[in-house]
Amino acid sequence: MSHRRRVLVLAICCMSLLIVSLDNTVLNVALPSMRHELHASVSGMQWTIDAYTLVLASLLILAGSTADRIGRRKVFAAGLILFTAGSALCSLAPTLEWLIAFRMVQAVGGSMLNPVAMSIITNTFTDPRERARAIGVWGAVVGISMAAGPLIGGLLVDSVGWRSIFWVNLPVGLVALALTLRYLPESRAEHPRRPDPVGQLLVMVLLGAMTYGIIEGPAAGWTSPVIVGCALAAVAALIALVVYEPRRAEPLIDPRFFRSAPFSGATVMAVSAFAALSGFLFLNTLYLQDVRGLGALDAGLYMLPMAVPAFLCAPLAGRLVATRGPRLPLLIAGVAMGASGLLFAAFSAEGSTPLMFAGYVLFGIGFGLVNAPITNTAISGMPRAQAGVAAAVASTSRQTGGALGVAVIGAVLAAGTAGGGDFAAATRPAWWIITACGLLVLAVGAATTGAWADATARRTARDLEPALSPAAAAAPPAA
Repeated sequence: MSHRRRVLVLAICCMSLLIVSLDNTVLNVALPSMRHELHASVSGMQWTIDAYTLVLASLLILAGSTADRIGRRKVFAAGLILFTAGSALCSLAPTLEWLIAFRMVQAVGGSMLNPVAMSIITNTFTDPRERARAIGVWGAVVGISMAAGPLIGGLLVDSVGWRSIFWVNLPVGLVALALTLRYLPESRAEHPRRPDPVGQLLVMVLLGAMTYGIIEGPAAGWTSPVIVGCALAAVAALIALVVYEPRRAEPLIDPRFFRSAPFSGATVMAVSAFAALSGFLFLNTLYLQDVRGLGALDAGLYMLPMAVPAFLCAPLAGRLVATRGPRLPLLIAGVAMGASGLLFAAFSAEGSTPLMFAGYVLFGIGFGLVNAPITNTAISGMPRAQAGVAAAVASTSRQTGGALGVAVIGAVLAAGTAGGGDFAAATRPAWWIITACGLLVLAVGAATTGAWADATARRTARDLEPALSPAAAAAPPAA
């Protein structure tokens, strides 16, 4: 494939990431307007986000392995069709319940986009340095969505209404679909994995029961039969996964992946970083509009000090990974995200606009630097035949983190504001949680990016692809 064709393939894949990422950032700005028009509670707003992320997280691995089996181009095109159609339906939703249902349709399509696109990129850019740079561009698209999403969302909500935020996905989705059908080559894994319906069902039960229990816990009571039942169902599903999956020849989630310290570390860091991001956006959107009384557009402008550094740091992270490895950007990211949360948790940064902007800048730097090394580390050393599944596990970790962040932060906020409690005081525990997420990125990044971690990645590669030649097996994993 020529260089120009590879760049075009990267652009098509980035377009799919753009609409998925824009959908999340635009939606956050529209939450207060949606809540007023649809008469929704805090938990109702949580479900508009988490219904999407839960379905997405549950189906990502299935979509990745299915694409490896039947063709990545086919699955990618189907995902674009479903996501675009779901966006159109969301704009027409008459009630909160219908909006949540249509968000789930979007999520089914979204599950076919990001992991499949990452698998396509991995198989297109085979040189480790080129791949790291491509992933840096991929991460920059997330930064673009963070920069443009609040502004686009604020402008549309203030001028047309919240329903128009879903219209943004339609032209981008249709153009991406046309380019996919015209230019994207078909590819499959040489030895695709067989379906694992039991494992898929267990993952859905685990994520669904856990998130439902966290979101509805403050209203239903943590000791209510429904919430206790959710906790028991989640624990039972987790135990069943641990017992059942290793016994399958081709499990949905291959436990051998987690023998690689970089892969396991990337999974933990993805959950932590995206939990922090989703909680950060959720808190600030409600604070700026409901407490400070800003309009949607003004709230979007206030978020620029976070969005611009995220946009600028994402490609820098890709270059750092390509030249120096993932350790440095991960350490800086953990420090920056932890420091940002600490400003709000310990120093009440929301009460001072300069201090609040400093917290935004720090978080933007941290999140901009964390995404590319997480993605690259997750697929480093993995056989290309397993690229779809490995990328899907990493994407699942992101979406799981996003769902848990909204669920936990929203539950803490709902409990703190029950009975008319002060918003700023109610968010203090939530900011400590975000601080802990940043520090976890720092600690895990330091522990899983060294000589010992590289050795575990090499051993895992040999286990996953025993037919490797001795020279290939001894080669260090890609940066």
